Amino acid sequence: MERITYPPRAVCPPSVATIGFFDGVHAGHRSLIDQVKRCAVARGLASLLITFDVHPRSVLQPGFRPSLLSTLDEKCALLSSVGADYLLVLPFTCELASLEAAEFMRDVLHDRLNVHTLVMGYDHHFGRGGAATLEDYEAYGRKIGLEVVRAEVYNRKSGPVSSSLVRTLLAAGDVESAADCLTRFYALSGTVVRGFRVGRKLGYPTANVQVDDECKLVPARGVYAVRVQVDGVQSLSYGGMLNVGVRPTLDNGMQPTIEVNIFDFTGDLYGRSLCVEFVARLREEHRFDSLQALRRQLAADEAHARELLALV
Repeated sequence: MERITYPPRAVCPPSVATIGFFDGVHAGHRSLIDQVKRCAVARGLASLLITFDVHPRSVLQPGFRPSLLSTLDEKCALLSSVGADYLLVLPFTCELASLEAAEFMRDVLHDRLNVHTLVMGYDHHFGRGGAATLEDYEAYGRKIGLEVVRAEVYNRKSGPVSSSLVRTLLAAGDVESAADCLTRFYALSGTVVRGFRVGRKLGYPTANVQVDDECKLVPARGVYAVRVQVDGVQSLSYGGMLNVGVRPTLDNGMQPTIEVNIFDFTGDLYGRSLCVEFVARLREEHRFDSLQALRRQLAADEAHARELLALV
């Protein structure tokens, strides 16, 4: 896939395009992209994916903090893997947000990006106010020679997939259903920082992970079976168990932390980068009567996590 900058430095190839924030690049997004690719092949055109650099609401509503399923870098990496020809990250600005839908289609899509066909997601709207309908987009397109096609809705047996649904599942700790929607395990990346260093006294040393992007959604409090990759190196991949929460048995305050015990790993992790994939939720976080009781539960958690991870 080739990245296009905006405004483009050269004339763009004629294309079939779609537009979206594509947070998480979930199964619904992938279905839409597959339709764009098929449409492009049928028309002998290139396929173009257009996304935004920031969440539109963060520009339209100053102070809004999104709960992201993917950072911009993660999203671009995911979109680059889907087999489309071109990717454009469009800077979302107040000036762009002020354009009427017809202006955006004419000035940006048609004139600057050479889009011949626009595939619209079933619930997607663009243009100031977001009030335009599919019929409006089709009418605007006819005036400038830009075909508008409504994409088919992607449905699982349990219903449509959306970024909002994935956020809801993760907020409830249901990382397995979220993985089904995403077609991969949900992941967080961060740097190992110094923590309370209590886990090693229990026989379960943990790496305290500070998430790289403060807007990245953290799943619900609890204990999870995870896959861990160190410094982005595929060969440095391990199983582990991770706790999201405040560790109530240890009375370490109310500031939530993300701490992962990496199985079969030895070495210093401070300052190193970890990518953690959430495979399954083992249990909720709760207070134990003693450190001995906590230690017994951690042993049971490890056994359960190792059993689950062997199946992945």
